[in-house]
Amino acid sequence: MASSMGLGSISEAFHRQGQTWYCTSGLPTDVVIEVGEMSFHIHKFPLISRSGLLERLIEEVSSEDESECVLQLHDVPGGAKVFELIAKFSYGVKIEFTALNVVSLRCAAEYLKMTEDYGEGNLISQTEGFLNEVFGDWKDSIKVLESCAEVQEYAEELHIVSRCVDSLAMKACADPSLFNWPISGGNNSQNPTGTVLWNGISSETRPQPLGEDWWFEDVSFLSFPLYKRLILAVELKGMKPETIAASLIYYARRHLPLMNRQSSFNDANHANPGTSISIPEADQRVLLEEIVVLFPTIKGVTSTKFLLGLLRTAMILHASQSCLENLETRVGTQLDQAALVDLLIPSMGYSVETLYDIDCVQRILDHFMSLYQAPASSSPNIIEEGQLVSGTDSLTPITMVASLVDGYLAEVAPDVNLKLPKFQALAAVIPEYARPLEDGLYRAMDIYLKAHPWLTDSEREQLCRLMNCQKLSLEASTHAAQNERLPLRVIVQVLFFEQLRLRTSISGWFFVDNLENPQNPSGSLGLPKNDASFRDRVVGVDDRLSKLERECSSIKRELHKLKKPKRGWFNLHRLGFGRRTPPCSSKNHSPVAGRSFGGGIIDSSGDFPFSTTKAIFNSTWCGAPSDSA
Repeated sequence: MASSMGLGSISEAFHRQGQTWYCTSGLPTDVVIEVGEMSFHIHKFPLISRSGLLERLIEEVSSEDESECVLQLHDVPGGAKVFELIAKFSYGVKIEFTALNVVSLRCAAEYLKMTEDYGEGNLISQTEGFLNEVFGDWKDSIKVLESCAEVQEYAEELHIVSRCVDSLAMKACADPSLFNWPISGGNNSQNPTGTVLWNGISSETRPQPLGEDWWFEDVSFLSFPLYKRLILAVELKGMKPETIAASLIYYARRHLPLMNRQSSFNDANHANPGTSISIPEADQRVLLEEIVVLFPTIKGVTSTKFLLGLLRTAMILHASQSCLENLETRVGTQLDQAALVDLLIPSMGYSVETLYDIDCVQRILDHFMSLYQAPASSSPNIIEEGQLVSGTDSLTPITMVASLVDGYLAEVAPDVNLKLPKFQALAAVIPEYARPLEDGLYRAMDIYLKAHPWLTDSEREQLCRLMNCQKLSLEASTHAAQNERLPLRVIVQVLFFEQLRLRTSISGWFFVDNLENPQNPSGSLGLPKNDASFRDRVVGVDDRLSKLERECSSIKRELHKLKKPKRGWFNLHRLGFGRRTPPCSSKNHSPVAGRSFGGGIIDSSGDFPFSTTKAIFNSTWCGAPSDSA
């Protein structure tokens, strides 16, 4: 398409001196028109033969004063530069229409009333014809829309902006390869190294396929009001929400320089927006608040990584509370798609004590749980480790978030300013059924205890109530049994539940062995004869129990030596230190006379006695040697 059109056929001599423009036609000029700082000395007849406004104004001035008339047209669209082209057009001089000046000429022609009543093929009809040609071309349509900013009010009245936006929206929603539109985006470039001759045909001539993002770069240079109208237009025309979100991401990365400092843009799903535009932070804040509203609300359309980066930028720019809540809600809706590194949002301001913004993550997590809350699981039972591991194959959103939160707790736990109630509140949001294994939670708690050695015994007990010892793996149970930072009661519970899991496994093997071999003369409880690793595991638990009993007995003897009043010390007999371990009997496989409470065995005093734990172990493994404390 030709991007220009020649008009007129008469050549006249025009020249400019400073801020004065003259027409040297041999006849003296009889009208002076002032536009801005420029003065145009021209003749009346060419003007009144083309412009209805100038005809009326010249007649009014001439009737009052017969001397040279002076008109002031400071409001003409496009200013002195455009009026100079109009003056030449009135004289019949050939001028050139381009995509950059046609909007201003069209608005000025309307302002001057240059209709067909003042000559056939007047400026209004000529500019309208050129605009219709421009709207058929993508690149020229972009230039026309950009030039509308100079004469925004007049362009809106003439519906030039809406017509141009509709034209661009139609092209963005269509397949550009079907219409052979020239595209200026980076995705349209050819690879010079890929030129290969095959049978005399160069691959360089083959058209390269264009993705759905071919128009992102071109529209990213538009001012936001025009870009917003284009986005709303393509949405009405049925463009996919994923494509709209990708265009908004591209635009935000170009116009929000702070986004470039928050994350890397080496994302294969989006083209590199290139060098960002320098914008004052106040303008960035307004722009960010406007962009957030445009993003589709459908879950997963906008990546969680980008939303968290946008949230971090909004905090730096001190965006409005409604904008922050909007972003937190969007992130909470798809928190299961987030990565741990993106959740580590630094605290903003000098009054915040913690290194990371824990409250923000808490609000995001609360919103997620309000959407994915499920009924509590059934009553706790002794669960095999194999069952725990096999139960993690169905990674539901809440299970993925539970793992994410455990990792987040481990990252923020070393912060010495992180208070225990805040740590507990964040960990307690995840229900117990969402954690098939609690190794991640145990690791976070251990890091917190190590970084906060000043916690009291009651605070340690309170923290450890968050963890279900039944859901620890063998490795975590082994570590917990030797962890001096844990309260003594927790260590006993870990050993107790580990032993019960062993007992359940042994009983299952014994039952299977009896089914396969009813005549079992050895009476070996059905254990594999060559399972040395399992026997070592059982003996290892026995050794840890015996060692723990010896340490407790030693503590008891030291306390008796001090001869303190009984009320001033913890009642050791309530822990069962004074009871003897009943002898192992092959006839009695349940030597524990107690009651069930919370999945564990508790004596009449309400505690886990060491003798009870030892007795259960001996009843499970009668053939193993036992150390007496």
